[in-house]
Amino acid sequence: MSNLILCREKVAIHGYEIARIHMKIYNLEELCYYLCNNLYLVDYTIMNEQLCAWIEEELGLKTLAGMLRDYIRTRGTVENFVTTILKFSNIYTDTEMIGIQNVLEKLKSQKTVERQKYKGDNLLESGETEGAILVYQGILAEDNEEGVDSKFYAQIYACLGAAYGRLFLYQESAKMYDRAYQMCGDVKLLKPYLYASYKYMSMPEYAILLSKNTMFAEINTQMRKEMEEIKGSVQVEPSEELMEKWKRQYRRSHV
Repeated sequence: MSNLILCREKVAIHGYEIARIHMKIYNLEELCYYLCNNLYLVDYTIMNEQLCAWIEEELGLKTLAGMLRDYIRTRGTVENFVTTILKFSNIYTDTEMIGIQNVLEKLKSQKTVERQKYKGDNLLESGETEGAILVYQGILAEDNEEGVDSKFYAQIYACLGAAYGRLFLYQESAKMYDRAYQMCGDVKLLKPYLYASYKYMSMPEYAILLSKNTMFAEINTQMRKEMEEIKGSVQVEPSEELMEKWKRQYRRSHV
């Protein structure tokens, strides 16, 4: 959102409880905030008469309540139900609404575990690293979802590697990248794996690691070259710059 949200609508005396997260909301702006920040949770459970009645009786928004009841009666899509609420609030720009609709469309065809990954990715991108780690760990703690291949779970391990790296937990980061590589064989994972290993290992240990695989030595040489290029062109800490570059490359290749 481009602007600060001001509560312009009526504040309810009795809050509406969103059972899924055990939280009460008291105005239209709070409802919109919940929807936009939890798009990965949105499903048909949000389309119910209780919400419509609360919007009408507590917020006095009879027109909006009527529009939402029409969607329920005609078995409309949850995406249209949600976007109707968001548009009615006049909080979001046209560009923001297009972005929200694109996310909803993408999520519509995703499995539950894929939605959870989307949540973790959003948390990681927004800097809530610990929260992202909990989400990724939660995915791995469950039985593999039917129809989801091992490459998806390899991505989860890689995301954990990135998250641990942001917390400077390089040994844990290296373990996650190594597990991801063993599962899918994606050579793009070897750069962050070797970098994390370099950060926590002693030089003799790192040298032994490089000797175990011819690709490791080649990639290490490439990494050193990139470091030198960055040192010569940008006055920043090369390790952080490179780590972000490699993580972005990996994410783009798995969109």
